[in-house]
Amino acid sequence: MSSPTTTEDLNPFHITAQQFDRAAAYMPQLKRGLIDYLKRPHRSVIVEFPIEMADGTVQTFTGYRVLHNMVRGPGKGGIRYHPNVNLDEVRALASWMTWKCAVIDVPFGGAKGGVAFNPKEHSEADIRKITRRYISELGDLIGPYTDIPAPDVYTDARTMAWIFDTYSMMHPGRNNLGVVTGKPLDIGGSHGRDEATARGCLYCAERALVRGVVSGRDGVDGARVAIQGFGNAGAHAATLFHEAGAHIIAVSDSQGGILNERGIDLAAVAAYKAKTGTVLGAANARNISNADLLALECDILIPAALENQIRGDNAAAVRARLICEAANGPTTPTADRILQDKDIPVLPDILANSGGVCVSYFEWVQNNENEQWDLQEVNHKLRTKMERAADAVIGKQTEINRSGHTNGPIDLRTAALIVAIDRVAEVALKRGIWP
Repeated sequence: MSSPTTTEDLNPFHITAQQFDRAAAYMPQLKRGLIDYLKRPHRSVIVEFPIEMADGTVQTFTGYRVLHNMVRGPGKGGIRYHPNVNLDEVRALASWMTWKCAVIDVPFGGAKGGVAFNPKEHSEADIRKITRRYISELGDLIGPYTDIPAPDVYTDARTMAWIFDTYSMMHPGRNNLGVVTGKPLDIGGSHGRDEATARGCLYCAERALVRGVVSGRDGVDGARVAIQGFGNAGAHAATLFHEAGAHIIAVSDSQGGILNERGIDLAAVAAYKAKTGTVLGAANARNISNADLLALECDILIPAALENQIRGDNAAAVRARLICEAANGPTTPTADRILQDKDIPVLPDILANSGGVCVSYFEWVQNNENEQWDLQEVNHKLRTKMERAADAVIGKQTEINRSGHTNGPIDLRTAALIVAIDRVAEVALKRGIWP
């Protein structure tokens, strides 16, 4: 992905604090002590454990799980496997999950977890062992009514099945399906979960365009779209935006990207990546870098990779008319200010990619009720949630910007955080501070 060359503070936990403070400046009703409480994670856990690998060697792995807030309900958040996983990243992601759940208005708080290793360098058997040991080390820190994991970077439905099985072995005789979401369909998974993040991103973009966020464009049909990241979220986003009438002109992965101004053959690219492990070098397209992709002239840019991709050192080069964040934390605060000055609206991660946690909530409800909804019902409920969330965020931005606030106009990220923080703070005050 795009490599940082800036002195900008890219620590994700520091970034979440900056974003929170910017939103809190527009919320004078918040008490100082309440602000401190809402910013800090409730619990941070580090586990270290040995695994005997397939080749007979023993390696020690470090895993993390952070529960940020439970005011509105159990913690909810993915588990990622990546060599760069660290405590500050997981704390930041857990915080974003709290605000994401509040923006989409599902009764969860924020959590996140991960194990620091590269799954591409390990066998399936090794990854299964790592998963089971990590979950057993967490023990009762996760559970259907306390903290509910889900897939994230380099984890998937298979990983969630292992987590469910491990937890069930430790808690026999219960309905344990709700301990984790993103499971295979025949183990209590929900229709529509795989593509939920991308589909929610599409619904959010469509609603924002209808609401006039981009002058002269009221829909996705005919839009030129560039997507950074061709993993689960990015690949599904490419397909869904294409089906909605968009022209996907560029996609990328960690090794680089490809561009075809007339539109990319997504099926051919997917088959090529499945064979080679990258989109780079696919036929009927020219190779570009991730930096080139971010600077393409397009209608919609979808960052669907990792954090800190659009920064102070490259934001001025962005020429998209709308950014829709399918990834978590792809845009830094410095970049946000640059993009705001350039009149490029950003549909923020806590809004644009909240479709994943929304359908995870639907899966959890189905598990608790021993039901399974059909795909049409799931997608209808998802669209309703995404449109209401987009309306709330756009409405909050309009309200504050029309008021002539002394702190100046706000962007959509700040508006989304104001909506989210207000919802969490209101419940916290109604419940009271225990004891």
